[in-house]
Amino acid sequence: MGSTFKNGCLIGLGIVAGVGLTMQFSALSFKPSLESSMPVAELRELADVVGVIKTSYVEPVEDKALLSQAITGMVASLDPHSAYLDARAFRELREGTEGRFVGLGIEISVSEDGYIEIISPMEDSPAYHAGIKEGDLITRIDGHPVQGTPIDDAIKRMRGEPGTRVTLTVVRKSAPAPLTITVERREIVQKSVKAKMVEPGYAWLRVAQFQEPTVDDMAAKLQALYREDPDLKGLVLDLRNDPGGLLQGAIGVAAAFLPNNAEIVSTNGQLADSRQRFYGRPEFYMLRSGADPLASLPPAFKKLPMVVLVNTGSASASEIVAGALQDYKRAAILGSQTFGKGSVQTIRPIGGNAAVKLTTARYYTPAGRSIQARGILPDVPVDEYADGDGLNALRMREADLQHHLTNGGGAEVATREDDIEEQMRLLNAARQRKPLDYGSADDFQLAQALRHLKGQPVVLSGRANGTTLARQGR
Repeated sequence: MGSTFKNGCLIGLGIVAGVGLTMQFSALSFKPSLESSMPVAELRELADVVGVIKTSYVEPVEDKALLSQAITGMVASLDPHSAYLDARAFRELREGTEGRFVGLGIEISVSEDGYIEIISPMEDSPAYHAGIKEGDLITRIDGHPVQGTPIDDAIKRMRGEPGTRVTLTVVRKSAPAPLTITVERREIVQKSVKAKMVEPGYAWLRVAQFQEPTVDDMAAKLQALYREDPDLKGLVLDLRNDPGGLLQGAIGVAAAFLPNNAEIVSTNGQLADSRQRFYGRPEFYMLRSGADPLASLPPAFKKLPMVVLVNTGSASASEIVAGALQDYKRAAILGSQTFGKGSVQTIRPIGGNAAVKLTTARYYTPAGRSIQARGILPDVPVDEYADGDGLNALRMREADLQHHLTNGGGAEVATREDDIEEQMRLLNAARQRKPLDYGSADDFQLAQALRHLKGQPVVLSGRANGTTLARQGR
């Protein structure tokens, strides 16, 4: 196994306030090359520009700030997921992988207008108790406009020391005027795995994000489900709105349901250490020494009928799991086309405590399909609600991002709704709905997943023809 993997890898799209986009850590020390291939003339031009700014700008500019911004812009121009991480951003990233960080407890994305959109407040988080709701748009943070501000800068403003407060200006569709909400920061402990019996013989397992404890937590939840009902007939693995996380977590989750030593995912890039294959073995999913958490799982989970739920918010690590289970025909994938974040970001430390997060490879499913800018297409397309797919048709996917890395092979699939009237209809419908409680009796997609497991007809998406279709479960 390549040394790049051994120090821990992260992948993902979704942003939790204070946790940056996820990536892959490199165990290798990185020394910049100063060979003759360096563009000397262009570097001199850069030095000239710095000199002009230093001598002629309206106000004095510090060298450190000026060069830091130059580095930030240079890396960010490559693709949406490459970035320069200063000491604070690097520290916060590492905190997030442990499932603990200081912040507000909100999962966010960037809206079309450049505001921060709340995907969901975490249960029992400061934001949850302060009244932040799914679909809210943050327009100002402590009075500073969000629009036009890099997302990493906005996240930094929301982060801080425990006990301190941040004031958010929030636009809510149901409110006639912007709301001012003050939230007290505190340490957030994320719970990445939930599970329960939803019907006699049928279990529901949700992975909200892939973190260091995810494989251990999943194994414990599966064992508890088996103790509750040893005669399980089916399992629903819920990866909706799972933005990604640790690659080891994704490998471990997939390995729990696939044959021993099955290939889970591979990577391919320019450098030799970016061309790797990852298998369902302990050395690929265990971060620390000790007992293998999957070794004591009942063998039944290797053959138990499964459905995997995905949607537009399922990205990266969750797409790796869904893609592997789909390639091996181990589970039916049900829901909406996933986000399409199939690129590897590697952390390269660069002096002090800073680092560069650089896209270094693409991810491929066991059958060789590139996830990048395409995502995973469901075997059974099912809308989020009985009357439509909610806001999934309006959400941005990887293929919609500027400067996104291309698929590198297969065609990119874009299904984002561009009709203005249809967008308004979807937004108006969303205002009338209460937030979806995954795993509840009102969860339409979960109900269809259970019908599929039972071999009953499944209600599919029939929006294009205005009709409801049905498909026999298998």
